[in-house]
Amino acid sequence: MTFLYIVVALVLVFDFLNGFHDSANSIATVVSTKVLSPFAAVIMAAFFNFIAFTVFPLKVAHTIGKGVVNPDVLNLTVIASALVAAIIWNLVTWWWGLPSSSSHTLVGGLIGAAVAHAGISSVVFSGVIKIVLFIFIAPVLGMVMSFTISTVIVYAFRKFTPSNVDKIFRRLQILSSSAFSLGHGGNDAQKSMGIIWAALIVSGLATKDDPIALWIKLSCQFAIAFGTMFGGWRIVKTMGQKITKLKPFEGFCAETSGALTLFGATNFGIPVSTTHVITGAIIGVGARKGASAVKWGVTKKIFWAWILTIPISAVIGEIMYHFFNWIL
Repeated sequence: MTFLYIVVALVLVFDFLNGFHDSANSIATVVSTKVLSPFAAVIMAAFFNFIAFTVFPLKVAHTIGKGVVNPDVLNLTVIASALVAAIIWNLVTWWWGLPSSSSHTLVGGLIGAAVAHAGISSVVFSGVIKIVLFIFIAPVLGMVMSFTISTVIVYAFRKFTPSNVDKIFRRLQILSSSAFSLGHGGNDAQKSMGIIWAALIVSGLATKDDPIALWIKLSCQFAIAFGTMFGGWRIVKTMGQKITKLKPFEGFCAETSGALTLFGATNFGIPVSTTHVITGAIIGVGARKGASAVKWGVTKKIFWAWILTIPISAVIGEIMYHFFNWIL
């Protein structure tokens, strides 16, 4: 029972770091365009992170609990190893200022720990392939939508003065940033819910048919919201300033595109990366101004962080599994 408490605590630490690491996704554009102060932005993002469980069905939680590795091979050691791997990679990429995926580092940690415990057959390849495909699909969706929306807005507001356009979209960007924060809380906090739910099942305290308890929902939503309030400012700088220079209407386009992508993925139970989605959306609005408006050297580093997250996290997860087995 003590180990279960440790695992639940690790889940909440991971969830906190998820919010801390990924707060940049929700607030980078609204902060970099100076629509909101950093403090106001993180408070707003945290609020919408927290209430997300009241809006979205818990399909992503079930995907993480059953769709990455075979639930029958899960035990507390596997889960703890995956969580420690995810925490380590989140801290490393935060320190480097790279907007990597908290979702994919958790998936990678689970895969590595499960393979160490029960072999490659423990991996649910259909679920993992779907998640890996969305490493590419999610940012492309965000990019195409933001490019399209920004092009339409530029045409629709072509007779407005720049100051009037700025005034209108400074207000609208608060709505789009709120929507993106809601999508972030809906997709990301559910991953932690799925892990606690799986830990309770392997401990004999719940069954696969039980609904996810309210205390799990509330604690996970609170942890991610609390992490968001602290904000990962190194990543905010990368997202909001280093990819392309944003105006309020461009921030609105990026956040709206990101929110729509997240709402769709969460509705279908696909654990996507909010980082990938908003990065693709920011690149999309930058590309509308021409290829030279996007700082491709920065995006190349981000892309490699995306590609390497799952395999590196899997290696760390496997190492942590052997470490836990040794000390326990």
